[in-house]
Amino acid sequence: MSFQTLREWKETAEKNGEPLWRAVLRDDLAERDVPEADSRAEMRRMLLAMREADATYDGSLRSVSGLSGGDGALLESFRQQENPLLGEYVLNVMAKAAKMGESNACMRRIVAAPTAGSCGVIPAVLLSYAEHTGAPDERLEEALYVAAGIGEVIAKNAGIAGAEGGCQAEMGTASAMAAGALAYLEGCDADGILHAAALAVKNMLGLTCDPVAGLVEVPCVKRNVSGAVNAVICAEMAMAGVRSRIPPDEVVGAMRRIGRMIPASLRETGQEGLAVTPTAQRVRKELRER
Repeated sequence: MSFQTLREWKETAEKNGEPLWRAVLRDDLAERDVPEADSRAEMRRMLLAMREADATYDGSLRSVSGLSGGDGALLESFRQQENPLLGEYVLNVMAKAAKMGESNACMRRIVAAPTAGSCGVIPAVLLSYAEHTGAPDERLEEALYVAAGIGEVIAKNAGIAGAEGGCQAEMGTASAMAAGALAYLEGCDADGILHAAALAVKNMLGLTCDPVAGLVEVPCVKRNVSGAVNAVICAEMAMAGVRSRIPPDEVVGAMRRIGRMIPASLRETGQEGLAVTPTAQRVRKELRER
């Protein structure tokens, strides 16, 4: 994309009198030299891939390692019971986030949104929103453009790979993208959308990447649930008028610096954290012996 910062993106959109999503669309058309219909069709394809992955979830499947599978079904069953604490939408988000992460681990559908490790966050938030409100696919596609803009700026200025910046890079970015997309769907202006993303990132700062046995399963799948719910509450805060005291671009800058300070042992190498607990070591040994 031509804009380098969230502020520049916002100012570009305001200068052209267009919403944030259209600024991303217009940039895509210029960058790839394609008509608008082609760009929209590609975004629709991504939406349909997310929907298919959710629809074909099989709670009886387990990953090759045996570490993943079934939790999405448990959450779905729980969602259908009476629950006085959480509403239907949030419970649906939780179930879908787990389902998507497990489907990825079970090789049913690989979805990078923006990474495989954080693949459940954006689909869970948007698909649940569509089911809850009846929002048409056209609006969801526009929300995906918003998410893409946020993800692109973070990728340029902080990084989205766990090996580069810890899980804050993967889960933090996915949560920010989903928060901004949901804020857009809920009617936030550009300022609210970008602050929703900033609030989501702030809640994920410092999150380490410590996968058990080097697999994108534990704790990744369940972190998708947390990242998705984080996106929802941050979008709701933005809708209420809450703003990040630290400007969004400065939050992204902090994310970059923190990622560089996280030791290599906690950046997807499996050398510390959850990856070296006694249980994790036993799992790793068992998998090697198979």
